[in-house]
Amino acid sequence: MYIIPILIIILDQLTKYFSVVNLEGEAPIVLIENFLQLNYVRNYGAAFGIMNSQRTFFLIITIIIVFGIILYIYKYNNTKIMNYSLVMILGGAIGNFIDRLRVGYVIDFIDVNFGDVYDFPVFNIADSFIVIGTILLVILVMTDNYEEKGKE
Repeated sequence: MYIIPILIIILDQLTKYFSVVNLEGEAPIVLIENFLQLNYVRNYGAAFGIMNSQRTFFLIITIIIVFGIILYIYKYNNTKIMNYSLVMILGGAIGNFIDRLRVGYVIDFIDVNFGDVYDFPVFNIADSFIVIGTILLVILVMTDNYEEKGKE
């Protein structure tokens, strides 16, 4: 089960390294016109750039979240899919934690926009896994499918 967050962290850090080497200080690389481009951004805040320059706060919160997730996985009889959602969040959180600890900000590079209608905030692989894991977690909780039934 813990190979998943390790793979997420490796993928996240490799793609961030790619973005630093190939995108920092350069023009964005357009992959799909008016929809998807690779664009180097330093994010000193949280999602969507909120709470800018709160590095210490984010480091502390991430440590609490990581230990909370690990404790929750070991303490409760979760369904496999619940554990998958939790380790996706875990891997993503650690990936962004590494950036904040190492360089003081999170490296974002995936830039999605819908023409002139909406320009989505730039994000990274870790963010993607956090969002997917969280959506899955919400669905599991709302449908009461997060614990193995009938197990002690």
